[in-house]
Amino acid sequence: MAASQLSAPKYVNVRFDGLVFLSKMRGKTVMFVGDSLGRNQFESLICMILAANPQTQTQMNRAMPLSTFKFLEYGVSISYFRAPFLVDVDVMQGKRIVKLDDIAGNGNAWRMADVLVFNTGHWWGHEGSLRGWDLIQSGGKYYQDMDRLVAMEKGLRTWANWVDSNVDITRTRVFFQSASPDHYNPNEWSAAATATTAKNCYGETEPMKGTTYTSTYADQMGVVNEVIREMHVPTYLMDITMLSELRKDGHPSIYRGDFSPSQRANPQKSADCSHWCLPGLPDTWNELFYTVLFY
Repeated sequence: MAASQLSAPKYVNVRFDGLVFLSKMRGKTVMFVGDSLGRNQFESLICMILAANPQTQTQMNRAMPLSTFKFLEYGVSISYFRAPFLVDVDVMQGKRIVKLDDIAGNGNAWRMADVLVFNTGHWWGHEGSLRGWDLIQSGGKYYQDMDRLVAMEKGLRTWANWVDSNVDITRTRVFFQSASPDHYNPNEWSAAATATTAKNCYGETEPMKGTTYTSTYADQMGVVNEVIREMHVPTYLMDITMLSELRKDGHPSIYRGDFSPSQRANPQKSADCSHWCLPGLPDTWNELFYTVLFY
């Protein structure tokens, strides 16, 4: 069955159960691969499991690019591998090079996982000092920049080819998490927003109502859907974009623990409106992940 033909699971009324998760995943590994939104979900999943079994023996190894949390009694490992573009990024002569045609370096770390959860999105659109590269390598040539959707599609096709060539579907399941939106621009959710209103999610205390919010990641998701539809390895697309777009109230804003007093005093400039509070929205993502994985 082609990946694009994977049908949605029949609705079942289940709640996340950390002990069930550990029992069903005994001796296995789950790896989240992608940007810091994948790390957000990785941390959420660990907390949700621990809430059900707080006395279980654990071990944490935090490193770059791979961090792993182990539930020793069950032999379950949950890992996060930082790869914002999924494809390899090398440094040559002090310059960061995104290699759209190469994923071998990253892929070697993923081969033995039993469950792989990929995500990418935000880093393809960053500009200025936030841009994640100095050069882009594609087809043997180097570019200072290119159309971002074109670059993302090239990178995703390299990723898809790696999955199709290296994943053993008899032992490994593959998921792709859709784009997690940010809330830096109130014009996206409020027709009354003006130049004098808040510039980001700071002070937002309620979700948006309805389902009419237009995705700022629609073009990216079109690329993701097309690439996954053409893959041979069944890859389940977990579409969390719309439900996440409605939660303009769910970001850490100025309340992140690593923010300085001066940053907290300047919410217009410093508010974090792309990551999510925990407990919070990533727990919902993991509720959905749990249901698709086991039911």
